[in-house]
Amino acid sequence: MKKYKIIGLMSGTSLDGLDLAYCHIWEENAVWDFKIMATKSVSYSPEMEKKLKESIFLSASDLLQFHNSYGEWLGIEAKKFIHENHLEVDYIASHGHTTHHQPQNGFTFQIGSGQHIANEVGLPVLCDFRTNDVALGGQGAPLVPIGDQLFFSDYDFCLNLGGISNISFDFQGKRIAYDIGLANMGLNYITKKEGLDFDDGGTLARKGKPNNMMLSALNKLEFYELPFPKSIGFEWFVAKVIPIIDATEDTLANKLHTMVLHVSTKIAEEILQNTIKPENELLTTGGGALNTFLIEMLQEKLGHSVHVVIPTKQIIDFKEALVFALMGVLRITENINVLASVTGAKRNSSSGVIYLPS
Repeated sequence: MKKYKIIGLMSGTSLDGLDLAYCHIWEENAVWDFKIMATKSVSYSPEMEKKLKESIFLSASDLLQFHNSYGEWLGIEAKKFIHENHLEVDYIASHGHTTHHQPQNGFTFQIGSGQHIANEVGLPVLCDFRTNDVALGGQGAPLVPIGDQLFFSDYDFCLNLGGISNISFDFQGKRIAYDIGLANMGLNYITKKEGLDFDDGGTLARKGKPNNMMLSALNKLEFYELPFPKSIGFEWFVAKVIPIIDATEDTLANKLHTMVLHVSTKIAEEILQNTIKPENELLTTGGGALNTFLIEMLQEKLGHSVHVVIPTKQIIDFKEALVFALMGVLRITENINVLASVTGAKRNSSSGVIYLPS
C-alpha cells in the first residue's frame, strides 16, 4: 500500500484566504482513505484581496503577470508551511484562484502558475484541474464531488457553503453535483460594505427582518431555474446579484437576514425535491457551516426528513483543500478525478497538469 504525502492548496470565491492541508492519502482494497496531518489558513492582505476581486477586469498582460506572481506567492506560502511543520512532501496539488469561469464560452481560468509554485518549492505540482473538462464540453465545476464519492459516501447529500453553495449526491446510480447559488459571497459583500469582514455566527442576521423586495428579486434570478449541470462564478455575482444588493435601502441586519433567508430557502428546495428516503443526512462544510443562524434556518426549512450534520472544524475548513490533494493523487495514478455525470462533459477524465521544478 503506497501512502501519498501531498499538500492541497485551495482559494475559494469567498476570498477569505488560502487553505493548506497536508494529507496522507492511500488506497487499500479498492477503497480510498485519508488522514489530514497538518493545516494552515493564510488570510489575504487587503491589497491581495482587492486585486483578486478585481482580477476579472485586468488586461490580458496584467492578468498573466498576476498569474505568475500569485503562483510565486503560493509557492512561498507552501514552503513556509513545510518548514514550520517539518513535513515530508511528495507533491503539491493547487486549485489556484478562479478569476474567469465561462464554460458556456469554452474557457475557465485559475491563476497561480504551477511552474512558479514548483520552482519556488522544489516539488512537483499538479494544478489546472478544470480546463480539460471544459475542453470536453463540461462545466469544469464542481470538482469536489469526486471527494464526496470516495471519502464521504456515507452521507446522502454533501453541501458546501463557500462563496457559492453547491450540492453533491447520488442520482439514478451516478454522482451528480451542481452549484445551487449564493452563500457567503452575498453575505460577505453586504458586511464588507459596512466595514465588517463577516457576520460572526449570523448574529447580526438573526436580529433582522426580511426585506421582501430584495428577497423577491433574489428568488427570481434566472440561474435557479436552469437544469443541472450548472455552475456560476464571480462574474455572475457582479452582473446579477450586486445590483440587487446595492439597490436595497435597508439596515445591515435586515439585508443579512434577507440573504440568509434566500440562501436557506433555495438550498432546502433543491434538497427536498431530490430526497428518496424518509430520513436523510446532509454533510455541511465550508465557512457557511459556522454561521449558526444560517444552519438553524436551513434545518427549519428542511424539516424532519433531512438532518444537517456539521463535522469537525478541520473538515469544515479544509475539506476542499483535502479534495484537491485527492485529485492530485488520482491524477498521478491516472485514475478518474472529474466526473462527467457532474459536469456534463463528454466523458470522465483524469485532469490536471503536472509541473516539475527546474
